[in-house]
Formats: sequence, C-alpha cells, structure tokens
Amino acid sequence: MYNSKIKGLGYFVPDNVVTNDDLSKLMDTNDAWIQERTGIKERRHVIKGEDTTTSMGVKAAKIAIERSGISKDDIDFIVFATLSPDYYFPGPGVLVQRDLGIKTVGALDVRNQCSGFVYAISVADQYIKTGMYKNILVIGSELHSHGLDMTTRGRAVSVIFGDGAGAAVLSRSESTDEGILSTHLHSEGQHAEELSLIAPGMGKRWVTDIIDDNDPNDESYFPYMNGQFVFKNAVVRFSEVIMEGLAENALKPADIDLLVPHQANLRISQFIQKKFGLKDEQVYNNIMSYGNTTAASIPIALTEAWESGKVKSGDLVVLAAFGSGFTWGSVIIRW
Repeated sequence: MYNSKIKGLGYFVPDNVVTNDDLSKLMDTNDAWIQERTGIKERRHVIKGEDTTTSMGVKAAKIAIERSGISKDDIDFIVFATLSPDYYFPGPGVLVQRDLGIKTVGALDVRNQCSGFVYAISVADQYIKTGMYKNILVIGSELHSHGLDMTTRGRAVSVIFGDGAGAAVLSRSESTDEGILSTHLHSEGQHAEELSLIAPGMGKRWVTDIIDDNDPNDESYFPYMNGQFVFKNAVVRFSEVIMEGLAENALKPADIDLLVPHQANLRISQFIQKKFGLKDEQVYNNIMSYGNTTAASIPIALTEAWESGKVKSGDLVVLAAFGSGFTWGSVIIRW
C-alpha cells in the first residue's frame, strides 16, 4: 500500500495590489465596511495582458517542482483546479502540460470552485495510493478580476475576490506514517444557485441569443452569492468535515498543529477557530492580503505557512474548504 506525500509547494500572485481604498473609487464602499464583513484589506489583480489563469499556475508549478527535488520529466499526471479557465474548452491542465514542456501525460481539470484544491488533492492522493502514478502536479489557479462587476451593483461579491495560483507536487511514499492520511469530500447540489455564475452556459441560452442580446441589465454574467446563507452553511460544513477527518484517524481538535482553511471570509475562519478551541498559531489566514482566491487559496496559504516555518516535520496539518456547489471537503496530513 502506497502513501502520497507533498514534496514541493509554490505560489504566485500578481504584483498589482488593489486596496479597499482603490475599490472605493470604483463603487460605493469603504475600507471599514469591507474589513468588518470579510477581514480583507487588499487583494491582487492581474493587469490585462500580463498573466492568465494558466500562466499563474505555471509560475507556481515551476517553484513547486524545483522544491520537490524532482524533474518536470518525472511528473506523470497533472490535476488543475479552477473556476476561471483561459478558455471555455480545453481546460488549463493541457495548457500547463504544453507550457511546462512535460511529456504527454494525462491532464485533468477539476471544477469544484472553492473546494477545488481539496478535491484535486483527493484525486491525486488516490491515484498515487493505487499505484497508478508516482508524481502528480496539483495546481489551483484563479483569475477573478476580469469577470467581476466592479460597480456598486456588484460590490458585495467583487470586493471579496482576488487573483493568484498555488501548486503542490504529490509523490509516492513507502511510509504510511507520513503524508496524506485521508481525504473527505461532500456536495449538496440543492443549493447550487446560492453561489453561482449562471452564464455563459448552454442551459442559459443559445449562443445566437448571447450574440444578439446586449442587455446591460443582465447580471447572469457576474457571480452571485447569497452571503448570509452561504456563511451559515459554511460554518456548519467546515466543522463537520474537519471532525470527520479527525475521527477517521482517531484524532481530536487538540491534535491539530495547523489548520489551513479555504480563505473565503476571515469571520468564517475565526468562527471555526473558536469552536475548535484553537490558538492563533494553530490557524493560518492570509485573506487579509489576497482576498478569496477560491481554488488557489489553500495552496497559497499552505505554501506561505511552510515558507514561514509554521509547518514542520511530524505536524498534523488539516486543510478544509467550502464553496459553490455546495461542495466541501477536508484533507488530513501528517507532515
């Protein structure tokens, strides 16, 4: 029985910093309002023409591969999680394979939004544990800024999201005492429209309708979020899936050395921290600096935590996410 272990981590965020004060020049909002509700102070936005979802993923992947101690030629599978692909199709997995010059390995795209990286890690973990692959590149990358309604109408959503990418290399390990101990995935599609972007989509309208319809009041091309409803569900599901993972491994909250939650809202993370009785040093948050980068948020945060020495050999690290779908999940790791 094989186990999978994270051997390399990397992240990339654009240089362009967008503060809350910057947004207040575009819409009716202010720094105090945004921080009170989300904890966000600033985020990064791509400058048009400089980066894409794929190029950010490639930059993060190069760092992760270098740190893993293996060559790109040793990568035998790619899993790319995003809600913001460069093209409607094909997905960014094959673009990464091309841009990194990796041999003709399989490339899988994961569309689970905020839970995307957790789902992608789970898929990679199972491929390695079954013996199918040895080294898998997992990427979470998002470019939100080009698709947000940067007006007062869209402020409830647009102030939250940022751009960026994170990557991890998962490799086969002979030891079952370290690496990914278990992963846990769930969904509840009855609430799909509570956090969604309805168009473009073949269920929305025909392509000819899109071409002919220039309705300036059509909001279906911008993300929608029922904020309070999402928050209430998130705090419940976060708690449940973390406890599920701990119970599966005969562990308890006090055993957690570091919890890295999806960076959806600082208030959600603080709620979970308080519920589990965790100290500040046991939870890593960086939403203050980057906003919500959906599938990229966990790998960015995990990489930063590792770089700053907050993740050490033997630590119990827990990843958890909740988002559109609804989907949610957790990953229990012995570092």
